This record gives sequence, structure tokens and C-alpha cells, in this order.
Amino acid sequence: MNQELIINSTPNEVVIALLHDKRLVELHREKNNSKFSVGDIYLGRAKKVMTGLNAAFVDVGYEKDAFLHYLDLGPQANSLIKYVETTQNGKQNVSNLMYFKNESEIKKDGKINEIIKSGQNLLVQVAKEPISAKGPRITTEISLAGRYLVLIPFSDKISVSSKLRNYEEKARLKDLMQKIKPKNFGVIVRTVAEGKSVSDLEGDLNDLIKRWEECYQAIKTSQPPMRVLGEVDRSNAILRDFLNASFNAIHVNDATVFEDLKAYIKTISPDKVDILKLYTGKLPIFDGLGVEKQIKSLFGKTVHMKSGAYLVIEHTEALHVFDVNSGNRAKSDNTQEQNALEVNLEAAVEVARQLKVRDMGGIIVVDFIDMHGAENRKLLFDKLKEEMKSDRAKHNILPPSKFGLIQITRQRLRPEVNIEVIETCPSCGGTGTVQPSILFVDQIENTLRFIMKEQNQKNITLHIHPYVEAFIKKDGFLRSRQWKWYFEHKQWVKVEGMASQGILEYKFFNKDMDEIAV
Repeated sequence: MNQELIINSTPNEVVIALLHDKRLVELHREKNNSKFSVGDIYLGRAKKVMTGLNAAFVDVGYEKDAFLHYLDLGPQANSLIKYVETTQNGKQNVSNLMYFKNESEIKKDGKINEIIKSGQNLLVQVAKEPISAKGPRITTEISLAGRYLVLIPFSDKISVSSKLRNYEEKARLKDLMQKIKPKNFGVIVRTVAEGKSVSDLEGDLNDLIKRWEECYQAIKTSQPPMRVLGEVDRSNAILRDFLNASFNAIHVNDATVFEDLKAYIKTISPDKVDILKLYTGKLPIFDGLGVEKQIKSLFGKTVHMKSGAYLVIEHTEALHVFDVNSGNRAKSDNTQEQNALEVNLEAAVEVARQLKVRDMGGIIVVDFIDMHGAENRKLLFDKLKEEMKSDRAKHNILPPSKFGLIQITRQRLRPEVNIEVIETCPSCGGTGTVQPSILFVDQIENTLRFIMKEQNQKNITLHIHPYVEAFIKKDGFLRSRQWKWYFEHKQWVKVEGMASQGILEYKFFNKDMDEIAV
């Protein structure tokens, strides 16, 4: 399977698309001013301790206080609290935990007010980003993720990913980590560490210890609320978690991001540097590489499949519902049961894809087409589980009920990716009436004349729908509308067709590709 990563960097956000064999399977959007990402570490202050909820609300700088439940404290919460206190009052002079004496583990069924007091400074990590009107969900069980390892302060436990099935390799890795890890630091060995050398693992471990040093230095000088250590950005995090032999290309449209990624890849996988490519095409990167069309077809209430069957997707506050419809897909030489099975198997693939692309979480109910055969229901259940194996979010799938429903719970760490694909008509603004289309090119020419003469703009680019582009360029050399503009204004106007633009929509851009307001 070929995997490609396409990174669209704009002044306001970075959009990352992950493709498997040219099919979009994940989409991540991150605002450039985004805060409170999963993995970020904050120095916060406990505001309210709610014994009834067995939880505390902690000020980490967000408009809504972050939520910290007793079960999210982690067994070594007392050790972390002591470390923060001794660091801030100058008694903890080094970041390492070699001579730090851990406190006893907290009780599993204890009370929050036994551990945390109002006004107390706490080191916390974001476990869930703010969703809807809720603040971030946080934990005091700090972990630092690297390429091969996850470092856990105040623990001595070594564990190896359960996905690693080779017991000899698991034993080798465990024995190796026992020799090189520092005291009072626990380690989780990730699946990608399989077969890696001592130098690879030690290098990753040293990087994580340096990040803990950064965290320590920030705690010494910071007052809450303050972010003391940020998770790597989304593009680097995806590379860290996904980069493997099946990656064959990473496309990015921004030179600065390109250099940052190049430096990062050199540190985690030097042999993969050549797959990083700077996109320089004329069209926007998502249009040029076929991602924009997939986004338009995937996000919406109705999602069509190749066979003619389709999904209808509905959302409520508590759950998401998928309804599978056969549409016009039916083979006359098949029985109703066989047709239902084929549609359901195809729908299972698309449902798994939709959950990852939209990053949907919580409770999901899928209403598949009814099947009477128990063996067919098992085939469907197995197919859905197989398709969901590649999903990094924790999930649980229940077997089909007697009503043909399959229930899924999926971990929700971030707000759902929601892209509005139903476009408001740019000409009528939703009123249902537009100016005569015969006057549309005249309107473009009047706007162009104003930009050229009143605003004195140079090196202008016009973005329009490809149909209108063809009309403006028709009749060829010296006779087209484009050449007419050149003779009138004594400068060339670049005309580019954009499939994402409405048929009666146009935009002018200056030489820096900033849209010209008129």
C-alpha cells in the first residue's frame, strides 16, 4: 500500500491529508494560533475542587477551566505535585529524578480533595482538546512521546506495545531498556521500535530526556497558567507516528514548512528524506493532487459509493448515525440476501474511512441492510473490525443486533472535522435570483478596469470556474478576451480555472497571491 502525506500550509491554518493508494483516509486541520492540543503540558492552578464529582477544575489559560477527574490523576500524582513544589521553591536543583524520592501511589478509590487543594499549582497534560462548550480534559499522568519510545516520569515500569507479537524481540527490547533508561523514568516501547538498534533507541530516549529538561526549566520560572511544553505540531506528529517503508511521498506547498520537515525527517528517518517534495504547481496543492474533489465528495449528509449504494449520515449531540442504502445497486442474478451482503461489506469499508476522515467520536450507530443469515452477519462484523484495525483512536465494536444495527464507541480527543460542502451561491447569496449571465464577463471586466486604473495593481491573477476560463480564452492567440485585456491595459492578466469556485464567482489576486478587495 502506497501512503502519501499532502500538507497545505496557509497563513491561518495547516491542513494535512493522508492518502492510501490515492484515497483520502485522514484529514487534519490545525489553526496556526491553535492552543490546547493533545499532548501539550501546562502549569495550571486548581480553581475548584468538586468532591461530588470527585474532580477538580484547573485554570490552564482557556476560557473554560480544564476538567481533571480523580481517575485521571495517575498513581504517581503525589510525586508529581511534590516535584513541582520543590522545583518552584528552589529545592529541586536538577531535572533528572536520580535522587528524587517518589511518594507513595494514590489509592484507586480515593477522593480528589485528599490529593488536590484549591489554589495549588499543578503540572497537567491535555488529554482531550476543548470540544463544543467544554474546556480541555487533562491528566497529571505525564508522558512524552517520541519516535520509538514514550517516556513516563516518576515510574520505573517498562512495557512493550501489545501489537508486537514476536516474544523474543519483546524480551530483547525490554532487556535493552532496562540497561539504558534513567532511574525513576518509565518507558513504553512503541511498535515501530521492532528491530531497531541500541543507538536508535538511545538517541530517541535522550531526545525525550532533553524535552523533560525543557519542562523543568519552564516550571522553575513560570507562573500559572502557562504552557511549559508543547507537543510537536500535527505534521511532525503524523510523521513520527506513521512514517514507515510504505510512505512514498510527502508533498508540502510552503518552503518554510518544507525545511522544518526535512530537518525533522533527518532526525527520525534519514533514508526517507528524498520522499519529501516541495509542491510548485500553478493550482492550489489540494486541487493539483486531487484531494479537493475527494473532500467535497466525502463531507456532507450523503456519501455515494462506487456501486451506486450510499450512506446517509446524521449527527446529534450524543451520537452519530449511519444509514446504509442500496440505491440503484442490485444485481438481478443475485438473491436479496447476497445483494444486501455485498452492499453492507462495501459500506463497512466506507464507514471505517468516514470515522477516520471526519475524526468522529463518541457513540456511532450503523444501520446496515437487514440480513437473515448468521454467517453473513459475522462476515460483516469481521469486515468492519478488519477495516477499523488501522484506526489509531481507541474503539470498541459490538456485534450486529437483531435489528441489524452495529454500535461503535470511538475515542474523541479533538472536535470533529466538519467541512461545509453545500455552497451558498456567490452570485445570489442564497436568494435564488442572479444577475443575467450574459453580463457576467462585463462585470469581471469592469472590476478589472477598476483594479488597474484606480488601485494601480500590477501582475494580477484571476481565479474563475474552468468553464468561464475556457470562454475567456477561446478564439486563441490575439483574439481572446484575455488578449483584449492585454491590449487595453498594457499588461498581462493571468487567468486560472479553479474547480472549487462557483460558476458565477471570480476572485482577483495581486502578485503576492493576496486576494484584492473591491
